[in-house]
Amino acid sequence: MNQDHLPGAPHLARRGADLWLDGVRLADLAAEFGTPLYVYSRNAMRDAATAYQRALAGRPHLLCYAMKANSSLAVLKTFADLGLGFDIVSAGELARVLAAGGDAAKVVFSGVGKRPDEMRLALQAGVHCFNVESPAELDTLSAVATGLGKTAAISLRVNPDVDAQTHPYISTGLKGNKFGVAHDAARAVYRRAATLPGIRVVGIDCHIGSQITTIAPYLNALDRLLDLVEQVEADGIPIAHIDMGGGLGITYTDEVPPAADLLVAQVRARIDARGHGHRTLLMEPGRSLVGNAGVLLTEALVLKPGAEKNFCIVDAAMNDLARPAMYQAWMGIVPCHLRADAPTTWDVVGPVCESGDWLGRDRALAVQPGDVLAVLSAGAYGMAMASNYNTRPRAAEVLVDNGRALLIRRRETVADLFRDELLPD
Repeated sequence: MNQDHLPGAPHLARRGADLWLDGVRLADLAAEFGTPLYVYSRNAMRDAATAYQRALAGRPHLLCYAMKANSSLAVLKTFADLGLGFDIVSAGELARVLAAGGDAAKVVFSGVGKRPDEMRLALQAGVHCFNVESPAELDTLSAVATGLGKTAAISLRVNPDVDAQTHPYISTGLKGNKFGVAHDAARAVYRRAATLPGIRVVGIDCHIGSQITTIAPYLNALDRLLDLVEQVEADGIPIAHIDMGGGLGITYTDEVPPAADLLVAQVRARIDARGHGHRTLLMEPGRSLVGNAGVLLTEALVLKPGAEKNFCIVDAAMNDLARPAMYQAWMGIVPCHLRADAPTTWDVVGPVCESGDWLGRDRALAVQPGDVLAVLSAGAYGMAMASNYNTRPRAAEVLVDNGRALLIRRRETVADLFRDELLPD
């Protein structure tokens, strides 16, 4: 059967009038599991991860999935089964990794606000490394580790003051951002770290942002890191690994981000050219592993033409998918079954009581109530950021694996939402 693949999503295709994901018709999933519904292609995630793995082959490396992008257990298990490690930012994420069968020894603990109890749990689990983001955190980690009679392996997250040319909310490598140790201060912090009990310096880390669509910012940051490595080692402090973070973008509309293998090849070439090829390379991709693997299915409830705007009101809302409201993000919206009608321009909005509750503006769609729409590239920062605003149960999730549809999260009920609340006398 003829099929047309959608941009950025090779596992998503139009067969005739119907939209299919990895051998499953999406309209059938909406009918079986209801909407709103997140659907992910397991093969798309595998393909994205193995592209990094092939490019990293032949050199010491650790590929860690940045699980804040999508922390569903079935997604984590998919990557654990491939041998990936995980980049975490909380004890809750560590618990998810372990529940999914991940290896604590392949976990890197990032984040600006690690609590002492979280540090303790991570040390007891045996995580690979802490990415330390401030001198104060370094002191706290030293105290926690010595109290347990353990040694914490650390790298400093260095803020290289490199502009990743991305949305300001997801830029993390500039002087004005809350993340990391300033590049100019890092050498002194390394010298202090080397004197602290319970601390063992093993690496250097940076992360400059998310949805990055060019290679130049990575290479600029890498050059600054390598300058610092040379200075730190001149102080007698060995650096075993270089962690380049993640942030590689995906295609939402007309972006053309570099392929993972091209990014890795250029990073490797720059490291080798500067004489650092013996060091272990860590990378922490998130969005680029899951973003184009997922869609959000939603049913059109009401069509509401207006004098200035036409509104297509659907059953998914900003609590299900926060990216458009939070970042003004553009995400593709297409029918799961094409109609022959001429399209009309609609704002696709949800039922939440906020004017900011929109999924897409000015979209040309031929749609009628009862039709199922697919919000594309919804595998990253969709379900992971979902909430229960307006007492709305979170969506169900389905994993598609070689033509099979597997329910991986049941839809919440309203009773679930107040199960843990207590009424006063």
